[in-house]
Amino acid sequence: MKRLIDFIVAASLLAISLPLLLGLALAVRITSPGTILFKTTRVGRKNNYFVMYKFRTMRMDAPQVATHLMSDPAAFLTPLGGFLRKTSLDELPQLINVIKGEMSLVGPRPALFNQDDLISLRTHAGVDSLLPGITGWAQVNGRDELPIAVKVDYDAFYLQHQSFLLDLQILGLTVIRVFSRDGVSH
Repeated sequence: MKRLIDFIVAASLLAISLPLLLGLALAVRITSPGTILFKTTRVGRKNNYFVMYKFRTMRMDAPQVATHLMSDPAAFLTPLGGFLRKTSLDELPQLINVIKGEMSLVGPRPALFNQDDLISLRTHAGVDSLLPGITGWAQVNGRDELPIAVKVDYDAFYLQHQSFLLDLQILGLTVIRVFSRDGVSH
């Protein structure tokens, strides 16, 4: 049932937001050289790799590491990058991943392929059995500000308590967090 809801909601959101997506794509292209979409290898369900899509917010020469591991991430932002990240508009192309069945609307955020510590802790907690999400329980409870072990605790809570009502709560809190720009460090 969750997969069907994910598909219907993601397809509807893509259709409704098509003019916005096209405008953002054009703005990304005009404001910085390089690709419009950033394609990054992420870890999905059962620790399988998939390609996740985002609007590109970093220069093409930015290192491929988690942003919190960079000494000065702002130095690599494109002119539009800060705005896209603070408003989470860079995440909209992940609706394609939801339609493809690689992601869900709600679940733990997908780890980068090289975040061995996060992947290991999630696997130990059984969180790797979940489809990663555009938003999740850890996202609405701290986002970039949480240490990895705490993120995994939130992910494990979601694993143990997942339900349609919890997903609705997380989606509602996500809207509030995005508009308040709460928990975004860069």
